[in-house]
Amino acid sequence: MKRKLIRRSIRKEFNGWWAISLIGATVILLPILFVFSSLFLKPNENWFHIREYLLGTYVKETFILVISTGVLTAILGVTLAWLVTAYDFPFKRFFRWGLILPLAIPPYIAAYTYRTMLSYTGVVQATLRNEFGYQINPEWLNISSLRGAIFIFTLFLYPYVFLITKSFLENQSASFFENARLLGRKPFFIFWKVVLPLARPAVISGVVLVIYEVLSDYGVTSYFGIHTITTAIFQTWFGMYDVQTAMRLAAWLMLIVVGLFIIERLLRRRQRYHLPAKSRPLAAMKLKGVGAAAAFVYCTAVFLAGFFIPFIQLIAWAVLTFDTVWNDTFSTLLYQTLYVALISTMLVMILAVIVANVCRKPSAFTYFLAKWVTTGYSIPGAIIAIGVLAIFIGLDQWLAPLYEMMGMADAPLILSLSIVMLITGYVIRFMATGYNAVEVGYEKIGIKYAEASRMLGSGVTKTFFKVELPLLKGAIFSGFILTFVEICKELPLALLLRPFNFETLSTKTYQFAKDERIHEASISSLIIIAISALSIIVLQMVNKKVKE
Repeated sequence: MKRKLIRRSIRKEFNGWWAISLIGATVILLPILFVFSSLFLKPNENWFHIREYLLGTYVKETFILVISTGVLTAILGVTLAWLVTAYDFPFKRFFRWGLILPLAIPPYIAAYTYRTMLSYTGVVQATLRNEFGYQINPEWLNISSLRGAIFIFTLFLYPYVFLITKSFLENQSASFFENARLLGRKPFFIFWKVVLPLARPAVISGVVLVIYEVLSDYGVTSYFGIHTITTAIFQTWFGMYDVQTAMRLAAWLMLIVVGLFIIERLLRRRQRYHLPAKSRPLAAMKLKGVGAAAAFVYCTAVFLAGFFIPFIQLIAWAVLTFDTVWNDTFSTLLYQTLYVALISTMLVMILAVIVANVCRKPSAFTYFLAKWVTTGYSIPGAIIAIGVLAIFIGLDQWLAPLYEMMGMADAPLILSLSIVMLITGYVIRFMATGYNAVEVGYEKIGIKYAEASRMLGSGVTKTFFKVELPLLKGAIFSGFILTFVEICKELPLALLLRPFNFETLSTKTYQFAKDERIHEASISSLIIIAISALSIIVLQMVNKKVKE
């Protein structure tokens, strides 16, 4: 009788966890489905105008931007990963983590920094004119173009490919590469015929992440005046005040993202690489002379251009404008950013823990549930923003009678003008970041401790708080930090969903840059970079702990 009561109690608790998981998954998926449903609505005149005169340009420039950035980040990321993994050269230990730092600078910050530095009155051309008496053609250094956007995205997004490929190569058996060396093959042949085929799944994963970031971007493309589908969504929404057409554009962009996801799965289909039972990592080959110098110069050039130069320039600008910018208004801006990021991150991590706990029992449904709740990260922020806005406007209309009963009939849009909408967008967008961290933690501790606790009569909730939570603290902390950082530097969602007169660090930085107040944008940019650098440090600490 006692066992039956215990089983019934555990079943009720588990059903509660399931209910919360399904509610959270529904909240995440509903805005995306709402956007997709706009394809089946009757289009208006604005859509026909865009389709006839503008859509071709949007698709063309988006395609060029995505393909060019994907190819160049693959080349840069893979070559750097192979250098720091397979060879030993001066300052290699520094470059192993230093080459990740460009990821700390959001592309939109890099865009306005480089554009100002390379402009006619910028530090580069001014130094050449005043110090060396050399007048350069300003068009040579003009990056406000498609090629400039490709340069920015490549230089500041390649760490996605670099990180994943480096991790993959470090875990490969040395026998693959040493056998090729014993057969007398040259380094280029080994790289082309052995390294690239082995690393293809990792390279594809990194490039897909880069493509998702490019498709989600609004800061770089709008600042450089590039016509992509994402900028078209913003222009349609804020320029034409046509949410319906913006939703239709977002739906087509979502179809492109889904297509990329399917292509990635097809490219990685049946690609399985298993290590030998007794394998050892690759021993780095020491480079000497010209080879060592070339490797050092290559890595140094990328590090300088991708992090050090823009970072130093931002510090110089911050020194000039500190007294003007750092005031009570800026303190409010910082508070609002941390406040909304903290609340959103806490909600993400709570939901991530619940869903990850439910998905520990393998089944077809839990597999789809896990994929379901993590779809937001692969969906551009503009799409999520439109879906969330449409849902909240619908909720306000549905709750209008209640508002009237409460004496708020003169304010029909309560939820749609609140911070709740922005927090919801953040939770949907970055659920994957928190969930993946918790899932890795659960995989590491296994299921034996939970099973032992259940056998002793503890329920699901008690088992989690008494047994699993102490073991998951590291994973939850790393997921919390990574999610918090992503939210702090997110731009499209904040621009579209923030309440009236509510600014975050990212939106204020973009507003300064848009108003050509570049120097004033430096302090908020440096704070975002510092917060982003924190995530890189946490990531390196977690990876080091896992290896140990």
